[in-house]
Amino acid sequence: MSDKPDDDELDGDLDDGGEPDGDVPEGASVFPLIPEELGVHPLLLATLHAYVFLSGSEEEVLNGKVADEAMQYLAGYLQRLGGADLRRCREDIKTLVGYAKHEKWPKQATHFLTGFLAEIGVADGS
Repeated sequence: MSDKPDDDELDGDLDDGGEPDGDVPEGASVFPLIPEELGVHPLLLATLHAYVFLSGSEEEVLNGKVADEAMQYLAGYLQRLGGADLRRCREDIKTLVGYAKHEKWPKQATHFLTGFLAEIGVADGS
């Protein structure tokens, strides 16, 4: 999966207050905190956070073969989306892209979001 974000673009760890605590291991990739006010479905956010960690973290942090298998399962589950659920997911991705641009995230992080569903094989139809 080639559009993974660079480690330094999405690194960070969150304490209980949702703020980075600086204790993230070197080589771990973490998706930024997304505010609840955006209205993005929490299950999509959980999936994105897991996917970024699994795809962007280095071998010193996690086993690459195990991470690849977990990413395949995540992709497979999202490929099951259809109808209103898929439309909602696409709308939420657009919302995240707009937020990323507004917050001036690195271009590669925005590119990751725009290509995420296609990269994991989610159908174009809704």
